Amino acid sequence: MSIALYNTLTRKKEPFETHEPGRVKMYCCGVTVYDHSHLGHARCYVAWDTVRRYLLWRGYAVHYVQNFTDIDDKILNRAKAENSSMQTVAERYTQAYLEDIARLNVMEADEYTYATQTLDGIQRLIGELEQKGYAYPANGDVYYSVRKFEGYGKLSGRKLDDMQSGASGRVAAEDSIKQDPFDFALWKSAKAGEPFWESPWGPGRPGWHIECSAMIRDRLGDTIDIHVGGNDLVFPHHENEIAQSEAATGHPLSRYWMHNGMVNVGGEKMSKSLGNFTTIRDLLDAPNAPDPMAVRLFLLQGSYRKPVDFTDEAIAAVQTSWGTVRDGLLFGYQYGAKLGWADSEDAVFGDPTAMRIDRASAPVQAFQAAMDDDFNTAGGLAVLFDLAKDLRRAGNLITHTGEADTASDVLRQQWQTLVCLAQVLGLEARPGAEISTEGRLSDADIEALLTQRREARAAKDFAEGDRIRDLLQAEGITLIDKPGGITEWHR
Repeated sequence: MSIALYNTLTRKKEPFETHEPGRVKMYCCGVTVYDHSHLGHARCYVAWDTVRRYLLWRGYAVHYVQNFTDIDDKILNRAKAENSSMQTVAERYTQAYLEDIARLNVMEADEYTYATQTLDGIQRLIGELEQKGYAYPANGDVYYSVRKFEGYGKLSGRKLDDMQSGASGRVAAEDSIKQDPFDFALWKSAKAGEPFWESPWGPGRPGWHIECSAMIRDRLGDTIDIHVGGNDLVFPHHENEIAQSEAATGHPLSRYWMHNGMVNVGGEKMSKSLGNFTTIRDLLDAPNAPDPMAVRLFLLQGSYRKPVDFTDEAIAAVQTSWGTVRDGLLFGYQYGAKLGWADSEDAVFGDPTAMRIDRASAPVQAFQAAMDDDFNTAGGLAVLFDLAKDLRRAGNLITHTGEADTASDVLRQQWQTLVCLAQVLGLEARPGAEISTEGRLSDADIEALLTQRREARAAKDFAEGDRIRDLLQAEGITLIDKPGGITEWHR
C-alpha cells in the first residue's frame, strides 16, 4: 500500500512518488526570527515533523531542510526598537525557536539554512532571472516581472486580472518604479541606517521570496519532492517561489506542495491585535501548564490541513487523553520486572530503536492504513489509545490482584508496538518524565473527592460522578470500582 497525500498544486490526493526511489528531498519554510515562536508555529512544525517521522518509519531516506529568515523588515524594526542589530535579534530568536520547539519533541532538521549565508546563491539566481528577461533593475532595486511567467497563479488558483494592485504586499511608493503593480522585489536598495550587502545592482538586501528559492536550490537542487508550510504562505510567498525558481531552471520546483491549517483561539484567528496571541514559551511556562506532550497530542488530533481551535477546555480534555497514552508508554517500566521481562534493567530498555515489532500485526496495519491516507494522525492516535487502554487495564490488574489476565509476551508485544508507533507521532514518556507533583492533589484531597463521588452515585447523579472521575483522571489518578461500593485508586 502506498502513501497518498493532498497536493495543494493539483488540489487532490495523489500517490506519493519520489524523484529518486526511496529518497525524499523536503523543504520547510521556517520562522522569521524577530520574536518568540507562537502556537501557529507549533502547529506548523509539529505537523511537518510528524510527516518526516512517518516517511522515515516507512523506509524513506529523508533529507529535511528548514530555513531561518534572518533578513527582514520585521527583524530590522525590532533591532531599531531595541537599539540593537539585526544579527543580534536574529541570533537570539533563532536560539529561542530551537529551545521552544524542542520541548514539543520536534526533531532538528538535517540542515538549517539562513538568508545571510546564501547571499551568493541569491544574487546568482537574480542574475539568471535578469538575463532571461524575468527581472529588471529600477533605481537600485530589482523586480520580478510577474506577467512574463505564464504559470503564475497555478498554486493559489489566483488570476492576475482578478486581483487588486498591491497583492504582493509592497508599499504604494514602489509601484511608481515598477513596470507592473504586481511585480515584486528580488533586491531592495540600501536605506540609511540599515544593513546592506554589495551586489551588481548596488548595495542592498534581498527580498523575502527570493531567499527561499535560492536556499532550496543551494541545498537540495532544482526540484524537490515536498515543499511544506502554512496555508498563509500559499500566496504570495510560495506562488512567487515557483515563479522565480521555475523561470530560472525550467524545472518544477516541487513535486508536492503541502500546507497546514491555521490556529484559532476560542473561535477567532490568533493575532496580537485581538489579545489572544500566545507563544509556545508562555504556554509551557505558565502556572498549571499543560504537559508539552499533551500539546503535541492536541495538535495531532485532527487533519493537518484543517484549522485547529485552541481553548482552555480543549487543552484540559487532551491532558486526560495524554494521561491514557502516557500510562501505556510507562507500562513496561512499571510492570516489566513483575512480568519477568529479563531485559527490564538494560540501558536500552524502552528505546524504540532497539525494539522489533510485528509490521503485519493488526494494530500496525491499522496505523499504517490511517497514516498512508494523507497522514491521518487522528486515525493513528485511535490505534495508540486502544493499545494504551489495554495496557492500563492490565496494569491495574497487576497492581490490585498481583497478576494480569493476558500473557506476559503478549503484553510485551503490545507495549513495544505502542512505544514504536507513538514515537512515529513524536509522543514519548520515560520514567521521571511524569507530570510534576507540584500543585497536585494530596491523598486527603483525593479521598474527599471520592466521598463526593460516592454520594453523587448514591443519589443517582451519575453525571457528577463521571465529572469527578474525569477530574481525577486528568490528575493522573486511576480509579478501580469494586463490588460493595468500594473504590480503590492509585497515581
